[in-house]
Amino acid sequence: MMIRNGLRREDIELLAPAGNWDCLRAAAANGADAVYFGVEHFNARARAHNFRMEELPEIMTFLRRYGMKGYLAFNILVFEDELEEAKRLTEACADAGIDAVIVQDLGLVRMIREISPDLPIHGSTQMTITSPEAVEFAASLGIERVVLGRENNLKQIRTIGSQTSHPLEVFVHGALCVSYSGQCLTSEMWGGRSANRGECAQACRLPYDLMVDGEQKEMGDVAYLLSPKDLAAIGLVPELIEAGVISFKIEGRLKSPEYVANVVSKYRAAIDRYFAGDDAEPSKEEIRELQQSFSRGFTPGFLLGTNNKQLVDGTFPKSRGVYLGRVERVTRDGVICRLEAPLKRGDGIVFDAGEPEKPEEGGRVYDIRRQGAKVEGEALEGGTYEIVPGRHDVDLKRVKPGDRIWKTSDPALDRRLRQTFETDKPYRAFPVCVNVSGRAGEPLRTVWTDMQTGIRVEADSGIPLAVAEKRPMDRALLAEQFGRLGGTIFRLEELDVELEGSVILPISELNRLRREAAAKLEDARMKPRPYAKRSIDPYADVRRAEALGGEPELTALCRNMEQVEAAFAAGVGLVYADFEFIRQYPEAVQAARRAGKRIALATPRIHMPGENGYHNMILKLEPDAVLVRNTGALQFYLRKRAELEAAGDRARFPELIGDFSLNIANHKAANLMLDLGCARVTLSYDLNAQQMMDLLRRMDGSKAEIVIHQHLPMFHTEHCVYCTFLSDGTDYTNCGRPCEQHRVSLRDRIGMSHPVRVDDGCRNTVYNAIEQSGAEYLRSFIELGAGTFRVEFLEERAEKVEEVIRLYTDAIRGKIGGTEVWRTLKAINQLGVTRGQLVK
Repeated sequence: MMIRNGLRREDIELLAPAGNWDCLRAAAANGADAVYFGVEHFNARARAHNFRMEELPEIMTFLRRYGMKGYLAFNILVFEDELEEAKRLTEACADAGIDAVIVQDLGLVRMIREISPDLPIHGSTQMTITSPEAVEFAASLGIERVVLGRENNLKQIRTIGSQTSHPLEVFVHGALCVSYSGQCLTSEMWGGRSANRGECAQACRLPYDLMVDGEQKEMGDVAYLLSPKDLAAIGLVPELIEAGVISFKIEGRLKSPEYVANVVSKYRAAIDRYFAGDDAEPSKEEIRELQQSFSRGFTPGFLLGTNNKQLVDGTFPKSRGVYLGRVERVTRDGVICRLEAPLKRGDGIVFDAGEPEKPEEGGRVYDIRRQGAKVEGEALEGGTYEIVPGRHDVDLKRVKPGDRIWKTSDPALDRRLRQTFETDKPYRAFPVCVNVSGRAGEPLRTVWTDMQTGIRVEADSGIPLAVAEKRPMDRALLAEQFGRLGGTIFRLEELDVELEGSVILPISELNRLRREAAAKLEDARMKPRPYAKRSIDPYADVRRAEALGGEPELTALCRNMEQVEAAFAAGVGLVYADFEFIRQYPEAVQAARRAGKRIALATPRIHMPGENGYHNMILKLEPDAVLVRNTGALQFYLRKRAELEAAGDRARFPELIGDFSLNIANHKAANLMLDLGCARVTLSYDLNAQQMMDLLRRMDGSKAEIVIHQHLPMFHTEHCVYCTFLSDGTDYTNCGRPCEQHRVSLRDRIGMSHPVRVDDGCRNTVYNAIEQSGAEYLRSFIELGAGTFRVEFLEERAEKVEEVIRLYTDAIRGKIGGTEVWRTLKAINQLGVTRGQLVK
């Protein structure tokens, strides 16, 4: 047994992605301890091949055969009309003995627990769990493991691990989302394809112009301002283990089985090296092979702390492979290059002229020469060679000195990787211990123990032992016969022989015994894990409010003091202050007190370890309400309120209002938040108008808030555009705070400039350039009992704030229709107005 620092090798899980059966086999063949996968619906990789629900028993049988665990990715938001189908999938998971379901939707968590109290639930990274409080909140719902946000660094992971006993799972390799998972609405806004529904359109991989104070900043070939490099933490395996990470997760359910085989084998070796006491760094060859399978350039992500310069290169958005060097000279049928990595005939290459959005020259290497002589085998790193591509592959007229050359494929590597899983032989062999006993005239009794699972089976001979006249059975003979386990998943590790006297049994009977025992052991380890299961009606807990006593309330979210004053002047009774810096909040509270109106203070979207001072400051200001935007902050306020109540302190505590970022998409999620103590909840931006109506029919609409007018927040990211492109620094400690002197926006391919704003945590939010209005659906929402509507402002001046509030106030009171509001908004907005995701 491998043990280090009190941990066993078995305590650390290597978790692989599986988008299809070949990926599943590749993971098993190369040392994964577990896999995660999705079925047709309800998973965050809708574009993956995915499995079918009816395949779940077969998948789990395969995994249990190899001693692996299987987790179903159930990690999207579930809409109201999908709860019945989600119930059926949950029941299928319980029947198949799935080891855990990975969940984002809080309502789904509640329903899974209603169906099965012991089916394990893992909190997806889509839950945006980044603090001890968020882990504590997840644990209170019965979630057994959490996948931390990719933005947590090692120090924060260590802090979270020290403050919770909950198992922590962390992504260690693969693509990085620039936005916090679960908080990206760009695909939703631009294409009606929600990232929270597994339909990410990868808007972060598109080119943008950087606009600074309204003027375009010249960026040379840097255009992919939001496209991160890929995460590769293979060199940080010891640090991650010692920080408390128990599951190392590899991204890639859209990737090939060769990718899975490659990445799994490398991290398997790194984890095993750690437990063998070997702290050696991964070799250059290992890194190159990882790059070859897929790489936009490697980065440790945020694990070593925020380094905005290192995270985003900005010159290309797609996988390149291994960097070979630059073109020194173009010859008649090839190019001269000093190689920075090995190359051989048949490898694929591409010439990078710094314009990745245009067609690029590339193809297979036909020949390699050195000083005119043909190179046999592999051209080595450090040498200068002439690379000759296939005659019809590359137009050398389009290739220029200085172009970068990348090795995009390595057929020999792919063949080697495929050989690991394209085989009829079992991928693994597990140790068995066999105890043999018997005496003449009685059957030979054998007890076989699977040493990995502890499963024991018995197999007795069908004929009695006979007295041996010449060569009695001995340990060597039994070891030879019982050790012939080729073609099974077992190998003989220990043999204990307790025979009385000189006895013998036909070899054919020993072979039959061995086959019977191996079959019994295999059958036993493949039995599904049993779970309790109850029959439920997903809609049995529907709540309906009585008719509203008066008209719905109109609230306003403001991002500066001018807007706050204008909103109060326009008659709004409750204003949300959502300022870039918390030091501006006291002024908003004072303005509310002067006006005799109510004020709510918004929390940041993200809650990191050590950031509770922000929330203590909010409580100190004694607002009327807090707009809560993440589960970590919610747990903080719920705990504070409980402490005050336990102490008998009846001091006024602010109302808690759940914001859109809590992703309330069905009545179960709404009920959960209301039961926990939220006064009301804001409906998810992932809902279109019809889905909002479906939800309002099944919840207490008087406790629902609908954002009816806003600039949709598209990306919310730890990556700071201001620091990366307007300073020489790497993070907030050395960037010089350009965000306090400039206003940045990102201009897309159709000329729209999307504002980028910062918060106190130096996180960026990219807002849609065009305002979104749901005015045309207002009357339908009111008829279904919606109690509160919100208008949100970004950069609007006071006159615009008052105009918008007046329009929506008149519409709520029935003085004007939604169509008139729409026409007026289009007239007063330079860029027009959109219905956004409401009509997807």
